[in-house]
Amino acid sequence: MDQAARLYKLRGRGTDSNHAGRFERLRREVADDGWAAADAPLPVLRTQTSIERPRSMITYNRSPDLPFDRSINPYRGCEHGCVYCFARPSHAYLGLSPGLDFETQLVARPEAPEVLKRELAAPSYKVAPIAIGTNTDPYQPIEKEHEIVRACLEVLADARHPVAIVTKGSLIERDMDILRDMAAQGLVRVGISVTTLDPKLSRLMEPRAPAPARRLRTIERLAAAGVPVRVMASPMVPALSDPELEAILEAGRDAGAQHASWIMLRLPQEVAGLVEAWLEQHFPDRAARVLARLREMHGGKLYDATWHKRMRGEGPYAEMVAQRFKVAVKRLGLKTSAAPMRCDLFRAPQLPGQQMSLF
Repeated sequence: MDQAARLYKLRGRGTDSNHAGRFERLRREVADDGWAAADAPLPVLRTQTSIERPRSMITYNRSPDLPFDRSINPYRGCEHGCVYCFARPSHAYLGLSPGLDFETQLVARPEAPEVLKRELAAPSYKVAPIAIGTNTDPYQPIEKEHEIVRACLEVLADARHPVAIVTKGSLIERDMDILRDMAAQGLVRVGISVTTLDPKLSRLMEPRAPAPARRLRTIERLAAAGVPVRVMASPMVPALSDPELEAILEAGRDAGAQHASWIMLRLPQEVAGLVEAWLEQHFPDRAARVLARLREMHGGKLYDATWHKRMRGEGPYAEMVAQRFKVAVKRLGLKTSAAPMRCDLFRAPQLPGQQMSLF
């Protein structure tokens, strides 16, 4: 049991660790001061949200592993609590723990739509698809209150700007009106991440994300509205969830997904220790096997961040999973690549006080 678990009652959290991030010089230790009664109930650890005023929203990347070169992230941290989330280490830049802080100390950026609109209106801006949900899930629970993603979608829709969304959240169905219209113009595609079809395993790995069956229902509703959907078997956990690869793809296809992709489990920075502890706690009989497979795929390490290797690994095991995926998508009639979204419809947003175009 980690120290954080001795301070709070943890309900629906992906980890019980709150170790300091890699940049912190000091570490917090739990000590009994003698004031609390031995039988006093522990307080429940609640989610807290702070507000950030962003100076910019569009983040650019040059990664050859990614099919996009820009993204926006309305939130920092994610209440879904996926223990394996590769974005956890980003919380260390805020002076917070990639553990429980990542799930409970969230940051919302309510001015994101205005900042995004300003960036799209810049004369130097060159249109290309924007990705949403590449770091933390845009449709995590706090979006229901803040509605930042919806406001960003309204900006993109008004500008007729192409967007790709990745999520586990069923809250995306709230924005079906915007997505339906954008899809009719070839301006949107959505990826729904399905890590497992086992609700018990899902609850352990991603405690506050919608259950697998609920995500499949989201795929069905998006597809019925004409929104192109990709079922993302990601991440595949060796010897734990990867035996379900074909079943996940088939379930996604049956729900209406036209495209499919997969990614192997990634354990950058602090995520490695969190997942190791999680495996020992919940799957002690398979922990050594899972970690051994990861090391086989990454040259003896739990993770290799090298481009072209980090997403799927190398070696016989990685090649076997890749071949299984290839055979399955062919059998199921799924596609791995989609037609390019339209960029020719873009019209720069009109800012207050800005002179309107004559044409």
